[in-house]
Amino acid sequence: MAEEAQGGPEELPQEEQDAAISHEERIAKLEAEIAALKDERLRALAEVENTRRRGERQAQEAKAYAIDRFARDLLPVADTMARALGSVSPEVRAADEAVRNLFEGVELTERALIEAFTRHGLTPLGARGEKFDPNLHQAVAQIPSDAPPGAIAEVMQVGYALNERTLRAAMVAVSTGPAPAEPAPREDPPPGGGVDIKV
Repeated sequence: MAEEAQGGPEELPQEEQDAAISHEERIAKLEAEIAALKDERLRALAEVENTRRRGERQAQEAKAYAIDRFARDLLPVADTMARALGSVSPEVRAADEAVRNLFEGVELTERALIEAFTRHGLTPLGARGEKFDPNLHQAVAQIPSDAPPGAIAEVMQVGYALNERTLRAAMVAVSTGPAPAEPAPREDPPPGGGVDIKV
């Protein structure tokens, strides 16, 4: 009798066994729900963080490239000033004081425009002797020059980059290297093919 009273868990009444099992099942179910909620929470936090980073990146890009259209509109002004400065020879400037003063005013205006470009992240592309890069330069010709092959020999139109993004590619002529040496002129052979035939 004493052994029966001390019986193991298998000998618990069926009601108590069912209650213990349902209690364990409920605990397991709650733990699974808690794990699922933690996982959802972590995913939601990761999504919020990704959205925040994406928003910051887009705001930085918008700030960096906000003047894109405005800068494009000013590039022809810089081109026109450069052409105007290139059209006046040093002799004409030296000969006429009015021309010299006008030239200096245009030169100062161009310098102020280029400084404003630089302050806002707009930098010129394409310089003679620089290595040709198809991402930054547009080749319009290949010409022989003193520059090494593959380098820029002439700049037809300066290009510009806005904060590392090419705004307008530079139009350039690429060097093929020094021109080949002219062959020495050949002398025409004497009539008869230049061969003396003795009879």
